[in-house]
Amino acid sequence: MAKLLFRMRNVPDDEAEEVRELLEENEIKYFETSAGHLGISIPGLWLVNEQQFDEARALLDGYQEARRARVNSHYLEQREEDSIRTVWQSFRAEPARFILYIGLVLLVLFLSLRFYVSF
Repeated sequence: MAKLLFRMRNVPDDEAEEVRELLEENEIKYFETSAGHLGISIPGLWLVNEQQFDEARALLDGYQEARRARVNSHYLEQREEDSIRTVWQSFRAEPARFILYIGLVLLVLFLSLRFYVSF
């Protein structure tokens, strides 16, 4: 019977591809399920052979730890270079667009709440 190894919901495409490559390189047979048209199924990677679960889990845990370290170091590099865009920087770069979006949010809130709260 198949065993779920890795849930694919909200997983970036590059990570999903790297996990598939990792399993194929180590000759671990798996199949993939999607969320379906309504998005209510479990998208994931399932092992065909349950006896390979411990090996696959160890490989996946090692991969995820390495990925976490890589992504974290990339974030810290961007933070040191000051290339991460903040809300204030977005406002300063395009104030008209920023104000327009805030105005649209306030309009939607007003239209949604006007029946429940007397203004």
